[in-house]
Order: sequence, then C-alpha cells, then structure tokens
Amino acid sequence: MGSDGKLPTSAAAAVKGPKGWAQRFLNVGFVAGFLLVLLTYAVFSQQSQRFGAVVASPDGTYNFRLLNKLPENNGKVVCTTAGPYSETCDVFGDVRTNGMAHTVTLVPATSFTERREWTIKPYIRRTMSGIPEVTITQLDSTSASSPAPACTVTHHVPAIVFALGGLTGNYWHDFSDALVPLFVASRRYGGEVQLLVSNIQPWWLGKYEAIVRRLSKYDAVDLDRDEKIRCFPRVTVGLRMHKEFDIVPEFSPDGQRLAMTDFTAFLRETYSLPRAAPISLKQTPEKKPRLMLLHRGHYRKIVNVPEIVKAAEKAGFEVAISDPRFGVQVEELARSVNSFDVLMGVHGAGLTNAVFLPKGAVVIQVVPYGKMEPLAKLDFGDPIVDMELRYLEYSITAQESTLLEMLGPDHPVIKDPESVHRSGWDKVAEYYLGKQDVKLDLERFAPTLELALDHLRQQ
Repeated sequence: MGSDGKLPTSAAAAVKGPKGWAQRFLNVGFVAGFLLVLLTYAVFSQQSQRFGAVVASPDGTYNFRLLNKLPENNGKVVCTTAGPYSETCDVFGDVRTNGMAHTVTLVPATSFTERREWTIKPYIRRTMSGIPEVTITQLDSTSASSPAPACTVTHHVPAIVFALGGLTGNYWHDFSDALVPLFVASRRYGGEVQLLVSNIQPWWLGKYEAIVRRLSKYDAVDLDRDEKIRCFPRVTVGLRMHKEFDIVPEFSPDGQRLAMTDFTAFLRETYSLPRAAPISLKQTPEKKPRLMLLHRGHYRKIVNVPEIVKAAEKAGFEVAISDPRFGVQVEELARSVNSFDVLMGVHGAGLTNAVFLPKGAVVIQVVPYGKMEPLAKLDFGDPIVDMELRYLEYSITAQESTLLEMLGPDHPVIKDPESVHRSGWDKVAEYYLGKQDVKLDLERFAPTLELALDHLRQQ
C-alpha cells in the first residue's frame, strides 16, 4: 500500500490470462481480506495507545496490553469509597486535568444523560485535614453551554493524582501513606505513567528519588501550580491503602495480585541490595548472625542498651547499635540494614527498615506497656509476616516500663490500661507512646533471642 493509501498499480490492475474470472475473484477477495486486517490493526493500535497498559511478563520484561475492558466512546468514571482509609476515582477516556483548579474532567464524545461530579481528597487517609480536594466532573456534552477546557499538553500515558503532606515526613508514614500505595497504583505501567502531585514536598521527592524514578519515567508535576490543561487517556485520582503498611493482593488494580514481597523485591532491585536471604547457620555454623539494635534518642528508648548488647553477644549474635537520623540517605540505610539478619527495636518508625532485610530474616518488635499489642500487630506484625520475614513480639511488663517509677503502681496507667484506652487515643499516645522508656528484663527476654537463633538455624 502506498503512502497515499492507494493500492499499487500491480495489485489494483485487472488480472489477465487463462484463469479468467475465478482468478480475478480470488485476488479481489485477497485484497479485501488484506484491507480488513489492516483496518483492524490500525483500530487496535489506536485504541491501545489510548487505553492500554504496560504489564510485567514472567521474564521480568514489560509489554503493552489492552485493559480488561475498553471504555465506551464516552469514557467512564469509576469511584471507590469503600474501606476505612481511602477514596479513589479512575477516569477513562478523554480526560483533562486543570492543576491549579484541582479539577479532572471527562469529556464525552457524545452527550451523557447527566452531568456528574465527585469530590475527593487524593491523600491516602480521607479524614486528613489540610489536603486540597480534587473535583472530578463528567460533562453532559461538548456544547458551548458546557464547554470542555482545551488541551495545552497531550500525554499518551496514564496519570496518577495524589497528595503528599499529611503524615508524610514520619518515616513509617512515608511508606505506609505514600510509597507502598504508590507502588501498587503505578507498578502496572512499568514507568509509563505521569505523577501529578498535590501539596508537593520537594525534599520528599528528593529523599525517595530512586524509588519514584523507577515508578515513573517522567518528572513529577506540581499539581497546585500547574497552569496547563493536560489531556490523558486515563487518570487515577487518589491512592488506595489496603492495610497499614501492607498490601492485600486481592485488592490490587487490574488483577495484578501484588504483595508486600513484590514491594520488598522492588526495593532490593532499586537500591541494588546484595542479600536476598539471611545467614544459614545450618550451612555455616561457625559464623555469627548479625543483629541490628535500633536505639531511639527520645521517648520509647531502651535504657539498658549495653546490657542487651552483652546478652545478645553471649547468645551468639554479632551486635551493632543503630540510631538512624532524619537526614540519612535512604540508600545508605538500606544497604546497612540489608547486611543484617535480625532487626530489633521498640515499636516505632525505625522498624520500617524491615523492608530492606533479606527475605527470611528476623524482626523483633519490643511492645511498650499498656495493651499496645493490637497496634503493634497492625503497624508492623502483619506487614512483616507478609514480607516473609520471621516476626517475634516481646511485650514488656509494667516492671520493665519507666512509667511504673514515674506514676506508681496505683495509677490507672499502670493498674488499668484498658481504662486509659477507653478514655481516648490522646491519653494512650501521651503515656504509652510518649512518656515511657523501656528497661528489658534480660532473663525474661533471653528466650526471644533464642527463638531468633532457632529460626536462622533452620535456614
């Protein structure tokens, strides 16, 4: 076929020779069939450019694939508000974003039956204050009475709109509220996705640049200051949290069935972490497993660190004390944590570094006094198990808490923790998270160290 869309003369000319009309009929049928295949390919290619997705193959490569269902000509808006944390909207079709106005508009090819609007916060926690809302509008027509904003930039990749701020800045919330759900939302695209960030925090994007760059090949757009009208084939507004600091495979978009092990493997690839498995004491019994003891510089700190180090060394560990500071480079921290077989610390953000451990390593969470086990399990226990790490939990007694000396044995905080929980979160956080330190009973704690060793002996 020529560049003008016409058949070459040799293909269009009448067939001459003894085969006569039968030969001419077969050739015409061939040409018609060829044109039908070509037309189908052209339509498929055009639709795939607008409504496709890049998906991972078993060999680790990425391929373009049509979405499970192409949207109708008018496109569609699918909003999800179920669940305790998040609300999201997926918009398919001719989608246009106006960053400064915080609007996402679906422009129909023909009239919808009605104009509809949804307003959501693109932050992972719908109740968070200080987060600008985004309005998603489904126009009822493209007429002058309901005009669509004209595109100034046209993108051929999908977009994800989400907000920073809120609780980000706390290391655990950086992962739970942003990095994990962003991984779930964007991984299906293999980097071919544009991030539109409200309440943008340049320091945050810089701190986690290696991760963000692997999730999107394009510079993040500051949504709040974006004067352009950007047009996309698909826009997801908001990130979805399945569980705190965790992934539920059944809830992954487009049937991906992602898990926390996919996220931790992604981090090991991102930071080129060398260890995928902990020490095997079965194969190398002469070696000592390495234990990283997290030492907090403020509340919930361990006050008898030297004694714990001696006890762990006596049990057979090589021990190092770590006190990660806010400004530490994530890559440096990731490489350090990955070199250990056991991570131990009091409930707090430092245990987030479990994501960098090799699969099969051990995490020991020391749970503060005050019926804090449910919170400890939700924030770290369940996610650590889903990372396929060995999770050990050590709950301290009142005798191991500095609250006992501070308040006395008859104070409700010591005598009746359940009454403190009934009084509300503020009192729980004030006393059990904000005012107590920990002095481990080494004899009582010794069996926990032995359980960690037993696990590594089985590797």
